[in-house]
Amino acid sequence: MNNTEFGYLGEDISATEVRVRMAARALGCNNLGHAYGHVSARLDSDSFLVCAPKPMGLITPEDEGTVVPIEGPLPDGVLGEVRCHQQIYKRRNDVNGIARTFLRNVMTLSTFQRTPRPRIGFASYFAPAPPLWDDPLLLRDDETAKKLAHTLGNARAIVMRGNGCILTGATVEEAIVMAFYLEEAATTELAVMASDQEDRSLVYSDEQAKARAVSSGQIFERMWDFLTHGDPEGNKR
Repeated sequence: MNNTEFGYLGEDISATEVRVRMAARALGCNNLGHAYGHVSARLDSDSFLVCAPKPMGLITPEDEGTVVPIEGPLPDGVLGEVRCHQQIYKRRNDVNGIARTFLRNVMTLSTFQRTPRPRIGFASYFAPAPPLWDDPLLLRDDETAKKLAHTLGNARAIVMRGNGCILTGATVEEAIVMAFYLEEAATTELAVMASDQEDRSLVYSDEQAKARAVSSGQIFERMWDFLTHGDPEGNKR
């Protein structure tokens, strides 16, 4: 199990609890989520920890998450769409953190059946563009969750038309950083569309996007520090 800058698989579950709570609050307190959504972190090859089922910005240091098996029924009290986390962890050994949230400009763009193209650096992490789940309904069964995970493939994120998005990362912290990046990318895409000069807006080539989507220089750690500044559990990491 590989160590990361943020935490590691097999760490004491109390440390993972703190990381998941901070991740949830980072979304809820930075206009990257609202009353709905959830985040999780993989514990091992068989299970993950999902945050408490409440508005993420209102999660307190006393709110414990729930351990969920990757295979099997959801535990009592766990929100139905958490089955998407199960299916993604099952298919993606590289994913150790997931965020299901509702990004305003990502959702607006999705109503055009579009997802952000790599016009700015933040968008390069999703090049050539995040896949679109072209179904506006909530996910309430395992078969639909399996299809969504299949559509996600190896991408970092999937956009759900008019219904938010799911972001993945090597850690739960990275998944939260990707939420910020994706919303910035969608904001740019909408501005370009509104300019009536979309044909003049440059898009990164595949080579440029690959070169730009770096993780060096503590790029994720610095964004995480920005998003969690003032968090009540920040000194516990």
